[in-house]
Amino acid sequence: MDATNVNTNLHDCRDAFAATLEKMASADEAIVAVCNDSVGSSKLGGFKSKFPERLINVGIAEQNMVGVGAGLANGGRIPFVCGASCFLTGRALEQIKADISYSNANVKLIGISSGMAYGELGPTHHSIEDFAWTRVLPNLPVIAPCDRIETAAAVEWAASYAGPCFLRLSRVGVPDLLPEGHKFVPGRANLLRDGGDVTLIANGTLTHRMVKAAEILASQGVEARVLNMATVRPIDEAAIIAAAKETGAILTAEEHSIYGGLGSAVAEVVVDNLPVPMKRLGVPGIYAPTGSAEFLLDEFGMAPNAIAAAALALIKRK
Repeated sequence: MDATNVNTNLHDCRDAFAATLEKMASADEAIVAVCNDSVGSSKLGGFKSKFPERLINVGIAEQNMVGVGAGLANGGRIPFVCGASCFLTGRALEQIKADISYSNANVKLIGISSGMAYGELGPTHHSIEDFAWTRVLPNLPVIAPCDRIETAAAVEWAASYAGPCFLRLSRVGVPDLLPEGHKFVPGRANLLRDGGDVTLIANGTLTHRMVKAAEILASQGVEARVLNMATVRPIDEAAIIAAAKETGAILTAEEHSIYGGLGSAVAEVVVDNLPVPMKRLGVPGIYAPTGSAEFLLDEFGMAPNAIAAAALALIKRK
C-alpha cells in the first residue's frame, strides 16, 4: 500500500467497534456486552437501546465485571467486556489471569481509551502498561488495531474466535490505512509500505505516524518499510525476521512504556533470531504527565519528524 494514498479524515475506532458489535448482535443472540458504568465512553448507547436485556452494567467494579463476563461465557454467551483499559487491565488483572486466561474462557476484553487517550486526567488514567500486563498471559491474543477498518475486522474475528482475547482501542482519531473489506488475521503484520533501508513497526495510534515518517524519509532518499503490527501476541515473527534480514535496522513506536510492550516483543524476536540495530520509541519508563495524547506523543519523540530523525540515526548504526 502506498502511504501517499492514506485517507486524512480521522475516525474514532470506538465507533467502528460499536457499529460492528451491534451488527453482530442483531444476527447472534449469544452476543452480550458487559461494562463498568462506561456505556458512554464504550460507545454502547446504541447497543443498550437495541438490546437492553443484553447489556450488563456492573458499575465501577472491574473485578466483578470480568467475573461476570467469565460466568456468561460459561453459560454459552459471547461477552464483550468493555471498560477503560487502565482500569480493566489494572484493577482486574488477577481476574483476567485466573477467570479468563487460565480458564480459557470465551470472553472478549475491550480496553477502551488506551495509551494516553485520557491525557489531561494524568497518570492514573494513562494505560501505558497494558501490553506488558496482558501479553505475558497464555491463551490471550493481544491486539491493537490501527484504524476503524481493522477495528471492525478484529471485532468480527473476536466474535468468531473460540477463546479469550484483548482488544486495545483508543479514542484518538486516526485516518484509514487499510482497504475496505480487510480481513483480520491474528499474528500477521500488514505491509503498508515497502523499503530496504530501515523498518518502522507500530500499531494503534502510532501506525499512521510511522507512515508519515516514511514519507518524510522518502523525500530524503531513504526508503522505509512500514509494518502495522496489530497483534502483539502472537507476534508475526516471520515479518520481523524478514525485516531484520532485508533492511538491517528496526524502529518501533508505541503509545506505551518502552518496557514490556510492542518494542520489547519485537526485540525478543530480533535477539533470538537475527540481531540488528534497534530503537524503541515510547514512554521512557516514567509516569507520563498531563496533556493531550497528541501533545504527549510529540513530547516523547513520536512526532513524524522525530520518528524520521530517529530512523536516520538508527541507519547510521548499521
